[in-house]
Amino acid sequence: MDVNIHVNDPREHINEEPRNDFWDLVFGFVGMFGFMTVIFFGFVIIKFLVG
Repeated sequence: MDVNIHVNDPREHINEEPRNDFWDLVFGFVGMFGFMTVIFFGFVIIKFLVG
């Protein structure tokens, strides 16, 4: 009995993008930190203008 079975090896990572996950993480943290810093100082300025 001859059965043709095509099994994909999960170690091949066929659909994976060729990106560096570490730098994606670094840019994410830096970008979020910068965004939150701008929001923080914006609210501080608004607080001093209103109060």
